[in-house]
Amino acid sequence: MIAAIPRKIYQNAHAYHINSISVNSDGETYLSADDLRINLWNLNISDQSFNIVDIKPVNMEELTEVITAAEFHPAHCNMFMYSSSKGTIKVNDMRMNALCDQHAKLFEEEDDPQNKSFFSEIISSISDLKFSRDGRYVLSRDYLTLKIWDLNMEKQPVQTIAIHDHLRSKLCDLYENDCIFDKFECTFSGNGSHVLTGSYNNYFHIFDRTSKNDVILQADKSAFKAKRVGSTKNKQIGANRKTTRREDFMNVDSLDFSKKILHASWHPRENTIALAATNNLFLFQQT
Repeated sequence: MIAAIPRKIYQNAHAYHINSISVNSDGETYLSADDLRINLWNLNISDQSFNIVDIKPVNMEELTEVITAAEFHPAHCNMFMYSSSKGTIKVNDMRMNALCDQHAKLFEEEDDPQNKSFFSEIISSISDLKFSRDGRYVLSRDYLTLKIWDLNMEKQPVQTIAIHDHLRSKLCDLYENDCIFDKFECTFSGNGSHVLTGSYNNYFHIFDRTSKNDVILQADKSAFKAKRVGSTKNKQIGANRKTTRREDFMNVDSLDFSKKILHASWHPRENTIALAATNNLFLFQQT
């Protein structure tokens, strides 16, 4: 058993649950974000922070959006971004003001009025966002899609990758069981050529940005057990399999919505990914 003991505790700066922590490229500061505020900390000072974003209205009844994720730019220590439940991404420059209530860039894709529904605002809420390692692109995840944005192009994403488009007909059921509020993470590969995100039934997607190839894999203990060399059970499973993994993924009625890959991470220098599935941690490596 390995015990982790905190060296410092930074506290009493947030009134709501913290959704993001991001260390700055200067190696001296980091930010922490909750639903309504983003604070800037010095790593060596645990009892004081500076508020750099505050979207809390004077009257809480006028609240229309919350902060869902935040991250520092990987190279420019003065820049950071945050996303909102309204589906917007704001890039801020700390050199402009002490309180960054005015954004430097705003990334937002307008919804098609014909597709507006009761669920539009819920499914457009951004659950996670990441800078590419070179800082040129931003990856964002909402309930149905992955989007890749160019920092120099604010009007629309350069790529939109459908993840849960086949669940549109089930949105009412997903609202009833609260799955529509699930927050899936996303990440770039170390070299930025691929993107990764999770889904239901412990499926996850690895998308090749160049070839547009979308690979669907499954993190499942039974699949690992069935890979024993010479296993007759494994051969029987292969012989009886009549559907592909993609067909299984697209079959909405067969998905187990209690099994989901919400958390995922890609090694910065190797083709190794880590996935959290309920109480299991899976590591996948390219061989």
